[in-house]
Amino acid sequence: MSFLHPEFLYFMLIPLFVLFALLLTQKESHEHFFTQEVMNKLRVGASSLSMKTRNILFLFMGFFMIVSLAQPVINDGVVEVKAKSADIMIAFDISDSMLAGDVYPNRLKLAKEKAIELLKLAPNERIGVIAFAKNSYLVSPMSFDHGAVNFLLRQLDTSSITEKGTNFLSMLGVVDKNIKNKKKYLLIISDGGDKKDFSDEIAFAKKNNITVFVLGVGTKKGSPIKRNDGSFIKYKGNIIISKLNENIANLATKTGGVYIQNVKSDEDIKTMLAEINSKSEQKELKSEKIHKYIQLFYYPLGVALMLLLIATSSFSKRVGSSFVMMVLFLSINPHAKAGMLDFMDLKEAKKAYESGDYKKSAKLYESYAKSRNDSKAYYDSANALYKQKKYKEALKAYEKANFKDKELEAKKLANMGNAHAKEMKQEELKKAIKSYEESLKLKEDKDVRQNMEEVKKLLKKQQQKSQNKKNQKNNKKQKNKSKNQKDKQNNKKENKQDKNSKDKNKKNKNDSSKSQKSKEKKESAKKDTNKKDAQKNREQQQKKQDLKKLDKGKKDDKKSQKTQKQPQQMKDKMSDAEEKKWLKQLNLQKSTYLYRLNTQKPKEENSDEKPW
Repeated sequence: MSFLHPEFLYFMLIPLFVLFALLLTQKESHEHFFTQEVMNKLRVGASSLSMKTRNILFLFMGFFMIVSLAQPVINDGVVEVKAKSADIMIAFDISDSMLAGDVYPNRLKLAKEKAIELLKLAPNERIGVIAFAKNSYLVSPMSFDHGAVNFLLRQLDTSSITEKGTNFLSMLGVVDKNIKNKKKYLLIISDGGDKKDFSDEIAFAKKNNITVFVLGVGTKKGSPIKRNDGSFIKYKGNIIISKLNENIANLATKTGGVYIQNVKSDEDIKTMLAEINSKSEQKELKSEKIHKYIQLFYYPLGVALMLLLIATSSFSKRVGSSFVMMVLFLSINPHAKAGMLDFMDLKEAKKAYESGDYKKSAKLYESYAKSRNDSKAYYDSANALYKQKKYKEALKAYEKANFKDKELEAKKLANMGNAHAKEMKQEELKKAIKSYEESLKLKEDKDVRQNMEEVKKLLKKQQQKSQNKKNQKNNKKQKNKSKNQKDKQNNKKENKQDKNSKDKNKKNKNDSSKSQKSKEKKESAKKDTNKKDAQKNREQQQKKQDLKKLDKGKKDDKKSQKTQKQPQQMKDKMSDAEEKKWLKQLNLQKSTYLYRLNTQKPKEENSDEKPW
């Protein structure tokens, strides 16, 4: 353990001991007139602290206060800190076109949030701010004090500059005068104005080594420009529609920078900072070794306060002595913390919140709130959780904070509305509107009312989308039903047609089989008639032959008589060849099945038969 300011021990302890030595040795006024024996008889017995005891307590109190002033610490090592910076200048557009509401809540407020987010993401960078419209003004020079820059940014408004318009060339001139480095880095947060050609600005930036980065705020569709009183800006009687001018991208890309269009999340500013760091040359400003210490001054200070309480009270000797022993025990135990030192936790939580360490801040506030059931601590922890985008946890913490003060209660309800709105669901948006309405009942606030109107618009859009989706689903269902009905009708028709076609095919097959059978019958009948004709011809030929033979028989009566009388003898005298001829003739006259064996049946023709 060591002391950061030991001079307090050297110069204040010696006078303290001298002073109290005089006080303790000095006699009381009545002791000059009476002896001690007499005083003991006259004094009434009392259990309260005597004057000497109180003086001793005051002596120890002074001693511990001096020790606390000497600032006792425990050495916790050495840290080397190097300060580097790219010196980023932010040019903030505050012309009237930044009041357009095509981004939520409007371009100006969104641009402020983006710039403040950049301050949080770049705690080690020197950052300055220039506000510009038609003319340009320096809001903050290059500074590491981001708290001051944050404060000045939040105060900017379109009414800060009376002359309207957007002049980028004059703004570049102000940047060139205020940054003395060889290479200058400028971030423009603007909607681009109305200018189409940025050739003069590009030439000026290249000449003066200014690398321009542009964060475009707005949309291509654009929107009217709404004033604070609710009216819209007009030109020649017509409402002006302000759109994002993407021609400003040339100013960024042609000077070596980057152009990024804004998005709802903080990814655009994170990407922009990464691009600036990758393209910039950070300059080392200074390097310093810093000793880290664990502070112990609050322990002797706490003991001194306890002794003061005892010395100025009417405790008895026993109670006083026991209280002193307890205080000394707590001062010896380094792990014991008195409740009166809780303010240190609150101070640390506040510092963590201001520096952007919302996680640490939320934990400290939450622990303090649970130990003390403090509504303000619950409210602060909820704010820290909200900054971490933990909206559900923040809402739970807000609900635990109950204020009697109307202003604090109204702020709490407004913040609850914001947390509900961040969920972007219909039920949450309805809850947000209720919270806003309750807040406005307690206290009227323009920002809260504007937020409520924006949330109502979002809720209407979501309801319309959901209704359109339902209608589309219903239309699809109806279309599917009609299609199914048509398909069923078509299937029925097709089934009927198939049945009809099958019946027709059956009929055609039957007709074809009948026709084939009739053809076969006709062909067989023709063949039979042909055979009959052949047989008749043969019979006629036989008759002719017989007649010829008879004629021959008449010429030879003797021979004929012999044949008639003795046929068996003629038969016996026939040669084998003549016998075969006669047998053939006899077979031809018989119409038996043997003749049909040699006849070929007509082949059935098949139209579907393939040649191969």
